[in-house]
Amino acid sequence: MDLLAEVWRRATAAQPPPTPELVLGAALLALLLVAHPGLWRVSRVLVTITHEGGHAVAAVLAGRRLQGIRVHSDTSGLTVSRGRPSGPGMVAMLLAGYLGPAVVGLGAVGLLLAGHALGLLWLVTLLLAAMLLQIRNLYGFVVVLVVAAGVLALSWFGSAALQTALATLLTWLLLVAAPKPVLELARQHRAGRAPHSDAGQLARLTGLPAGVWIALFGLLSLLGLAVGAALLVPALVDLTRSLASVFTAS
Repeated sequence: MDLLAEVWRRATAAQPPPTPELVLGAALLALLLVAHPGLWRVSRVLVTITHEGGHAVAAVLAGRRLQGIRVHSDTSGLTVSRGRPSGPGMVAMLLAGYLGPAVVGLGAVGLLLAGHALGLLWLVTLLLAAMLLQIRNLYGFVVVLVVAAGVLALSWFGSAALQTALATLLTWLLLVAAPKPVLELARQHRAGRAPHSDAGQLARLTGLPAGVWIALFGLLSLLGLAVGAALLVPALVDLTRSLASVFTAS
């Protein structure tokens, strides 16, 4: 009970929002992680986990029976659920994947600016732990376990500054990375290599072309990035004023 009380105390403790310098540095690092091909292969695993987690949460909320999640070494993933093969529940589940990173990123912005960076990390750890119970392949289990253990360790042993930095980076990474898998899907669709993608399945369920769904994924992902950035970037005003005062004084 003492341990649970300590976890709850830490998870609900308020911390100062990230400084303008931290917001800028995390944004630049997130851009690098997404833009660099080698780094993207690593950071995309986080996006895949969020993508499949979005499918899983939507399936459960829609009343479907979750049967398992797989995360593969090529950074692809698969979430399987049981229920009606058509209808609003199936559509919601298919929609939630590509929209997952942007939605989670926006939620993270809210927690971050409210001074709950540590609470954000604990929530991420809890969601990853729940996801572990549904992973059905060894690679996926190891990857999710490693990510969860890393976030947990930093949440427990890291300094407040390190915790806020990690939470800020994760937030930016989800927001910045959200549109890129949609672009990859669009290229695959044009090449005729994505008939069983989320967009392809939505096309068969609704009668709307897969291209329409891909465009919707992209538009909403970019909107999430724009809204998240608009909420985070005002923190940079103080940095701009500080730099201006330095140049003025010199």
